[in-house]
Amino acid sequence: MAETAAKSWLRTRAEKALVKGLTNAYSKVQVDPQRFLIQLRTAYRLPISGYHGTYSLEIEELDAVAEDVVRSGMKLAAAQGAGFGLGGMLTLLPDLGILSAITMRTIQKLSLVYGFQFNTEDEIAELWIAAASAAGVDIGRELIEKEVVNKFVPRVIERIAARASTEVVEKWAGRMIPLVSSAMGAGLNYWFVRAWGQRAKAHFRQRHLVVRSKANSSALNPAVQGVLPA
Repeated sequence: MAETAAKSWLRTRAEKALVKGLTNAYSKVQVDPQRFLIQLRTAYRLPISGYHGTYSLEIEELDAVAEDVVRSGMKLAAAQGAGFGLGGMLTLLPDLGILSAITMRTIQKLSLVYGFQFNTEDEIAELWIAAASAAGVDIGRELIEKEVVNKFVPRVIERIAARASTEVVEKWAGRMIPLVSSAMGAGLNYWFVRAWGQRAKAHFRQRHLVVRSKANSSALNPAVQGVLPA
């Protein structure tokens, strides 16, 4: 009974921490598309002048960049988890808030790698659909169609946090052991970003291939225009 009550308490606190972290990622720590474009052109040597240029590159080239983006997020999350892990369960909640931001920034970068910006309300909604997919949450189309983005995103964040908090309670329990909490925190954060990053990558890759296929069809049919995202 006591263990069940403790898990319920921890899940509630974890869910709130995740909601806060994801909300901050939505409103305060978004990736700057223009700065990231410069990084793609310099660090990754992609010969593009804008994100529409990703559709002229080989998909394998984009996949390699996406893999590196995920690995970078994993390393950052692991380092952060190792530091916060020293505090055991006392630092779990602030750790989750930062982990949420790292994960969401990784997803944003993956979106850009595959040519999808998040300037319009529709694009922002699609970004959070990808985040939900990465968390294993199915967002019904009726929710998307009925809500404006400033109401849609908070509802998606709540669903993601509810799902992720269950995983936190089951897997983060090892942080209660002081001597292993740092290594446990690093490992759990590492695999958390890896799992979410790989699922988000698959989501954006599939969308990219669909758009690319439509673009190829429109090239054969000049009457079809406006296929590529701006």
